[in-house]
Amino acid sequence: MTQIGNDNTGVRFALPDGTAVTIAWSAISDVGLRREVNEDSFVAQPPIFAVADGMGGHAAGDIASAAVVARLAEHGGRSHATARDIDKALRHAVRDMARSIGVTDEGSGTTVTGVALTVIGAEPAWLVYNIGDSRVYRYIDGLLEQLTVDHSIVQELVDAGQISREEADVHPHANVITRAVGFHETPQPDYRAIAIEPGMRLLACSDGLTKELTPYGIRHFLAEHEAAADAAKALVDAAVGNGGRDNVTVVVVDVLDVEPPEAS
Repeated sequence: MTQIGNDNTGVRFALPDGTAVTIAWSAISDVGLRREVNEDSFVAQPPIFAVADGMGGHAAGDIASAAVVARLAEHGGRSHATARDIDKALRHAVRDMARSIGVTDEGSGTTVTGVALTVIGAEPAWLVYNIGDSRVYRYIDGLLEQLTVDHSIVQELVDAGQISREEADVHPHANVITRAVGFHETPQPDYRAIAIEPGMRLLACSDGLTKELTPYGIRHFLAEHEAAADAAKALVDAAVGNGGRDNVTVVVVDVLDVEPPEAS
């Protein structure tokens, strides 16, 4: 696995419109109890945060996830990142995978999900993005909301009303995704912009977390721990303790303060 970026308890960033945002973050990954190799990777390097889950059962999933976070990390240290930046990084990552040693003719692949500080129409925002079944959640004022939609067979069945969300969790095709980064295909991420609010907490995670914890469980650990590092560790420990059937990776980002241009 590849880990890019270190935890931070509070850093102030100035966005192009003059808004100042203070954020804290923590990222952690665990191989779990049943896998020999950790094929997850992450980047936690503002303005960009991401989790990539190399696809199990395919060649060089760890190479694929590493390629994605390495390309996304090239935007680290900038004031913001755009959808165009992320699109470009993912396209370059696919080409990097094709050149990597150990990749078979079938190619390699990974999911990816995350958030980036961005500016949309001169307004600061979080840009949420995903390909596959790794997820982003928002926790604020006691409420947990899944911000991404899985690209998977079971999600399509849920959307069509053919199975319930509960049935999807135990469906035999629960691990079959319909989009990935890699396999010589052009990446097709979904994007969503959300407001930057003080007190909000964002969670990006691989499906190793959501296989073991229900939304109620995720909400519990996000609510119980004030520090991002404590929340991230508690989530991973709980997922491993509940079975750890897959690699588990989480990135927790807290918005501590938002100062409008006049104040900052």
